[in-house]
Amino acid sequence: MDVQLYIYDLSQGMARQYSQMLTGIQIDAIYHTAIVFNNVEYFFGQGIHRKIPGSTHHGRPMKVVPLGRTDLPVDIVDEYVESLEQIYTPESYDLFLHNCNNFSQDLAMFLVGKSIPEEIRNLPETFLRTPMGQMLRGQLDQSMRTMTQAPDAVSGQNAARRRSVSASKPLPARNGVNPPAVTNGTTHKFNPAVIINAQSTSTDTPGHVYNISSLGELDKLLSSAASSCAVIFFTSATCPPCKICYPTYEELAAEAGSSSGAKLIKIDISVSPSAHAVAQRYGIRATPTFITFLKGQKQDEWAGADPARLRGNVRLLLQMAKPPQHQHTKLRLPTFQRVIEKPLVYNRLPPLEKLLAKLGTTFTQHASVQGLVTFIKTRDEKGATEAPLPDLHAFCTHVASEFANLPKGTHFALIDLLRIAAVDSRVSSYLVAEHDCKTLSILLGSVQGGDFTTAPYNIQSVSLQLACNLFSANVFQGQIFRSASAASPHPDALKEKIELLAAQCLLSQHLNARAMAAALVYNLSSYSHNARMHAQDLPVKDESQSETGVSDDLAAALLESITSLSSLPPPASSSAGNSKETLHALLLALGMLLYAAPAEDMLWDLCRAMDLRDVLKDLGKRADVKSEPLIKEVGEELLGKGGF
Repeated sequence: MDVQLYIYDLSQGMARQYSQMLTGIQIDAIYHTAIVFNNVEYFFGQGIHRKIPGSTHHGRPMKVVPLGRTDLPVDIVDEYVESLEQIYTPESYDLFLHNCNNFSQDLAMFLVGKSIPEEIRNLPETFLRTPMGQMLRGQLDQSMRTMTQAPDAVSGQNAARRRSVSASKPLPARNGVNPPAVTNGTTHKFNPAVIINAQSTSTDTPGHVYNISSLGELDKLLSSAASSCAVIFFTSATCPPCKICYPTYEELAAEAGSSSGAKLIKIDISVSPSAHAVAQRYGIRATPTFITFLKGQKQDEWAGADPARLRGNVRLLLQMAKPPQHQHTKLRLPTFQRVIEKPLVYNRLPPLEKLLAKLGTTFTQHASVQGLVTFIKTRDEKGATEAPLPDLHAFCTHVASEFANLPKGTHFALIDLLRIAAVDSRVSSYLVAEHDCKTLSILLGSVQGGDFTTAPYNIQSVSLQLACNLFSANVFQGQIFRSASAASPHPDALKEKIELLAAQCLLSQHLNARAMAAALVYNLSSYSHNARMHAQDLPVKDESQSETGVSDDLAAALLESITSLSSLPPPASSSAGNSKETLHALLLALGMLLYAAPAEDMLWDLCRAMDLRDVLKDLGKRADVKSEPLIKEVGEELLGKGGF
């Protein structure tokens, strides 16, 4: 689909007429821009807006610039725009530092890998370099807000907004690898990533009483409640005691909810012959009479206006109709009996000058590399709102052309540079949406023979951290998690590559690398874990895809990593890692895979075949790891009391 840039002049021609006289430089317009894609005009003002093109209060654009075409699916674009809503908030708008043109730049870079015109991007800096610009900065910012954020700025025809898989709002931070967002006014150092199903999508609404008068209606309702429960309340307009039960019955129907499948039915047998025929079928001799059904079978029958008895019997019926809880819910597993809100990401900023020195001036003096470094520094010092995206397309093109010329010993530095950039969802979204994920394929395929098991530790660590940081993007999560729950015949190539990276590094001789690989497994399994916590059913993708959300090969590598810990020699250096911390990470990942997993999942067979419960029991006797609490949670509770 075509992507266009709509360019408006907020000054309505006044900038062109008076700028030379006031500032000493010629300014052709005070630019407002919007991106038009799939018949939607996206722009930033009072937050991010989606309008029918040309319907906004800005009127007709002064210029329309074709930016190119994109093959990205509409739902992927919507997920990306939704992720930008954490950066482009109404409060963060600043005419000079964080405006509509910054937003257009970010979206254009994602869609077509192209920047908006330089004169538009550089206009604020050009203006602020003048003495009059510095003097008028505050006044202009406030006056332009009345145009960009006034009530009429959000007028126009709203474009349809697709439902996204991501969370509707950021969730509160939990303890983990990544700290909460650092806020200074409207500045956010990092966009807080969330697992896209961290919030339940259940939209249960209060239930209601079904008033019917025929056998056909009744049979249809009872059939729809065959997997749940139903109650029939036989009443009559001439029955005063029946009215005592009406409020209680309505209350119980609302309490049952619409998603339970329960049907609370009321039949006035005096209303018509067909209603009387229903009473005859069940031999009703008096009103009020109640008949209950559980899983399609008659459960109970009683007569009389007793609201307390009615309430007790129906609530018991509703409880009996609920699906049985998984046996793991009754165990003492505080680590796993919770929804996973945030993925684990690695946002530690390395000494950038040292990284650049390792890569050499031939590579790093390229404008795209300098632009990326400036972006990282600005984002780290001032926040994401003041760090518009650099030219990622030029950077990725530079990597593709020059990577083969870099000494192998410097590859880790380039991966680390991209790792810290990718903690920003805008960068990680671009990388995973790039055609064939070319840049990620180059970097994650840098190991000779494609085997990370014996690769240098620095390559293992930065590759694993880069893979974890991709989870900062809703776009990436949407792709790999949807593929895990869709009916597509083959797994996504990027997910295969990442799972292979994790599986190989789980068997590394470096314990720290194993811990990072376990963190990657944790991220990969979080969606399925959350689905279980929300009582959702996820279909199995194919024979190689476990219901845990990761492949059986990866699950097997995780178990092998745990069992081999007892035979590993003591770490020879600090880079090798700490046995207790590594075991904690491995058991955390394993517990995520096991918790509420069905009995037929192959992971249980693997655990039994490898005698994992006994392995953990023996590990619990070792002095260096015996105080690890997850040995008890996973070994005694999950594998012991919760095993199949």
